[in-house]
Amino acid sequence: MSSLVSRPPPPALPGGVSPAASASVVTFGATWLRSSSYGLRYRSRALVSCTGSSSGGLAKDKQPAYEENAAPQNEDGALGWSKDEIEAISALFARPMRQRPLKPPSPATRRALPLPKPHKTRLPAAPAPKQHVRLPSRSSFSDRVRKGPEVLVGIAREIAALPPESDVSTVLDSWAPFLRKGSLSLTIRELGHMGLPERALQTLCWAQAQKAVPLFPDDRILASTVEVLARFDELRMESALEECVPSASRAVLEAMASGFIGAGKVGLARKVLELARINKRTLHPSIYAKLILEVAQRPEGYGLAAALLDELGERPDFDLRPQDCTAVMKVCIKLRRYAAVESLFSWFRASGRNPTVVMYTTVIHSRSRDGRHREALALVWEMEQANCLLDLPAYRVIVKLCVALRDPERAFRYLSRLKEAGFVPTSDIYCNLIEGYAVAGRTAKCRQLIREAESTGVMLDKRLVSSLSEMRTGHP
Repeated sequence: MSSLVSRPPPPALPGGVSPAASASVVTFGATWLRSSSYGLRYRSRALVSCTGSSSGGLAKDKQPAYEENAAPQNEDGALGWSKDEIEAISALFARPMRQRPLKPPSPATRRALPLPKPHKTRLPAAPAPKQHVRLPSRSSFSDRVRKGPEVLVGIAREIAALPPESDVSTVLDSWAPFLRKGSLSLTIRELGHMGLPERALQTLCWAQAQKAVPLFPDDRILASTVEVLARFDELRMESALEECVPSASRAVLEAMASGFIGAGKVGLARKVLELARINKRTLHPSIYAKLILEVAQRPEGYGLAAALLDELGERPDFDLRPQDCTAVMKVCIKLRRYAAVESLFSWFRASGRNPTVVMYTTVIHSRSRDGRHREALALVWEMEQANCLLDLPAYRVIVKLCVALRDPERAFRYLSRLKEAGFVPTSDIYCNLIEGYAVAGRTAKCRQLIREAESTGVMLDKRLVSSLSEMRTGHP
């Protein structure tokens, strides 16, 4: 700053501005450049006040003072400023500097997490197992033949269409390359349904003679053949049962017993079960269920059915399918063993399975027959809470239960629900409901139900209609 003031005053600038005033401009500009506390907004105001045309007098008045201060410093030999330098510096301060616009504050952006690296997240690939190349067309066709029920049933139909003098090999030889063990069991059972036990036996003999594709020994083919022959009374081995039971497989023994039951030979089926028990051979409980159902069809078989029920209850591996369990319950109701029905129902629910509407209906009927009407009604509510769709037998049992509870109005509501479900009320439903209203003395309602039943073509009990006609008109 001192060197700038000590220079000699330059000549006057055009426009009436003295060199001293220009020097003061430079001095003020240098001072402003060194200051950091003043912003750019003061630059244009300072330049206007120092370089404008109105500052000429002020520069002339102050010129001697600058010269006095600069006189001692000029003696030191400092060089002065040229006109071009002063003009260049003045032009720099006269031109306003361009300001950058302030950017609005950007919200803090979250950086996305890096993607996991495959070599750190994936397990090392295991070596691929070797795959044997097979002919796709032949393999798929062979699977369709040996596993497809449509193809195996079609083979049975082809065998059934053969003339009596032809052998089954005429059909089976063409299918031999595609058959496997157990494939012909369905064909043999289908031949049994068609009533052709001879053809079933011929099919077994053909399978035994095959050497290129071994199809025998196989318990599935043997068991199917034994069941078909036993059902048509073609199994001539009653005298040899004691010899074959110890060595026969479980599947063959069960098929033999099922065949005897289907043929109505209850004694032979009972003998098979007894020999199996003596030789400590365990058969499936469903065989006992089938035999119980067959024996209980006649009153003289109730004693044997009760004995079989006791044997079935003593089995440690007691297990029945839902349909077998329901069938045994119906036999117990026929034998008036209502406690056994409750035991079966408790066991079935304890096994983790949901009772069906048929099982619910059977237990409700059992409790009604036992006189426990309130417990039966509670089971009806439980069945409705389980969202079971009621069928026609269920409605019949519930209507009869409501009549036994002397609640005909509730029975009539179930009759309305039965009609809404699309069922046609049967004669016993109308008769039970009419009897319920007759006991309550509502003869008008009885006549209404009689007219409704006759309009739908339902034949009512003539004794019930005649007894109602003889009754006097009571209060509705």
